[in-house]
Amino acid sequence: MRLSLEKRAIRVMGIAESFKKGYSQDALLAGVVMRSDFIVDGVVLGRCKVGGMDATDSILEMYRRLERSDISALILNGCIISWFNVIDLNKIYRELNLPLICLTYYPSSGIRDYFAKYFHEDWHERIRVYEENGPRIEAINKNGFKIYLRVVGIDVETAIHLVNKYTLFGKVPEPLRLARLIAHAIFEHRYTSNKLSL
Repeated sequence: MRLSLEKRAIRVMGIAESFKKGYSQDALLAGVVMRSDFIVDGVVLGRCKVGGMDATDSILEMYRRLERSDISALILNGCIISWFNVIDLNKIYRELNLPLICLTYYPSSGIRDYFAKYFHEDWHERIRVYEENGPRIEAINKNGFKIYLRVVGIDVETAIHLVNKYTLFGKVPEPLRLARLIAHAIFEHRYTSNKLSL
């Protein structure tokens, strides 16, 4: 495990998405490598299917394409993205041996019924992955905002410390905030100008 919070410039990779259901079959993923002094020294793009089950493999491919050995942890903007594309946190941890923190920001009463409603062929698999990701843990970040975490590979206290280390204001850590901005800008550009081909 390559995680030392005492280092001034440890690096994490934040991953976020952008999509509009009905605009495209694909969602755009952006990954931002950021040091804990907020220097960005890596960006990578990927894609996954809207309503698919390929987000896990897309994230693995994005990480490997960077060819970096200095990333200490991954921070994901949710484990259900792109209209119920469920990320398998345990698979990513097994294959990369990197701690994962999955962040969400609002309470939820659960989404199992939606899997069965919208995905008749593979809803059992979606529920299995979702449940194996484990329960969300409620916490308060350093700015006093409520956040929800799923954590794999490190303890919850360390995960919260790491999230706070990368959070300047509000709820969203900077690697995720920037990744989301990049993903949204590129997605919007692609579908308003048709000048960008991914």
